[in-house]
Amino acid sequence: MTTHPSIEQHPDLAEMRSRFERATSTPRSQAVETLGLLTGVYLAASPWIAGFSGLTTLAVCNLITGVAYALCMGGFGSAYERTHAMAWAACAIGAWTIVSPWVVAGNVDTTRTVVNNIIVGAVALVLGLAMAAAAGRGSGSRTRGAPGPVRDR
Repeated sequence: MTTHPSIEQHPDLAEMRSRFERATSTPRSQAVETLGLLTGVYLAASPWIAGFSGLTTLAVCNLITGVAYALCMGGFGSAYERTHAMAWAACAIGAWTIVSPWVVAGNVDTTRTVVNNIIVGAVALVLGLAMAAAAGRGSGSRTRGAPGPVRDR
């Protein structure tokens, strides 16, 4: 009977963790994470900042989606290898924020709500896409121009 090493010892897993660590340790990724966290906090507080807290349905919607967005974007730096798929959830929250003034029940599509949610939603969507692409930027295990395998002639 042979003993197999645990999955924690697998070289592909170690390389993947290294790739994710490289992806999140860059200043660009840290800036995206910070901006995402701030965007989520603003989205949660936007009904009171932009002055449409009287529109209860949209105010509650923005509060919930803002907290969810901040939680999605805030967890990347410490555990990106387990949370990188949540970047797509952050993209979905950004898209929802854009369309929510027209979808949420009640007559909440005022100029103030529409402008606020389109701008915040677009920023949230772009930041979510940037975080989703961060793993791709840090994924190269070989540097450009590195020699490939040597072939015998």
